[in-house]
Amino acid sequence: MALVTGAAGGIGEAIVRGLAAAGFEVAIGYHRSQAPAERLASDLQGGGHFAIAAPVTDSAALARAAAELDSRCGRCDLLVNCAGTTRFVAHADLVGLDDTLFDSIFAVNVRGAFAAIRALHGLLERSTQPGGGVIVNISSIAAVTAMGSNVAYCASKAALDNMTRSLARALAPRVRVLSVSPGLVDTEFVKSLDPAWRNEQSARTPLQRLALPAEVARAVVAAATQLTFTTGSIIAVDGGRPLS
Repeated sequence: MALVTGAAGGIGEAIVRGLAAAGFEVAIGYHRSQAPAERLASDLQGGGHFAIAAPVTDSAALARAAAELDSRCGRCDLLVNCAGTTRFVAHADLVGLDDTLFDSIFAVNVRGAFAAIRALHGLLERSTQPGGGVIVNISSIAAVTAMGSNVAYCASKAALDNMTRSLARALAPRVRVLSVSPGLVDTEFVKSLDPAWRNEQSARTPLQRLALPAEVARAVVAAATQLTFTTGSIIAVDGGRPLS
């Protein structure tokens, strides 16, 4: 079984659907989006799916989620840390990136991922799937390019990739840890932005388009089921964007 945090968002939903199609029972983790999470659970291929409260900035709530997973399933084969937050602030606007926003980005994108891993570690160690339990952190090429919605967001994704490598070493051999690092993903939110800007981002990408949510999902499924001798790696789904 798999737990996906931030599962009600555009990328999260695609990951959940991809995992269900691959045969996983999926726990759809949510913070405030209980109703969308429950609707998603009822709409998935296969059975055994359910919504679960998993706010990543609340360690006590994550401990309760882990206890519920233990009671229902007795193990966790895959944790996908998809919960994330950001807001557009120009990189030169140092005042606009205030302390509250900076701290909230790191609380969700970095500490939240660590807190979820800490809560689920014991259940991941019980996985019987080939390659053992797996953690997939959803990162971003902003970690490498330092171009993204704001300075703190880019730094948070770099920290997430570094933590991926640290924990891959620390949790081996029972649990593998990887990052999936997309470029700009063509979610409904991105489609709602200025078309000229979106087209410019596509043109700057060697493959001349944006990533699809389903392509991110396929990378997560592959990391969990196919790349059984891979840990500590950052898997790019970016169309070659850092090359341009």
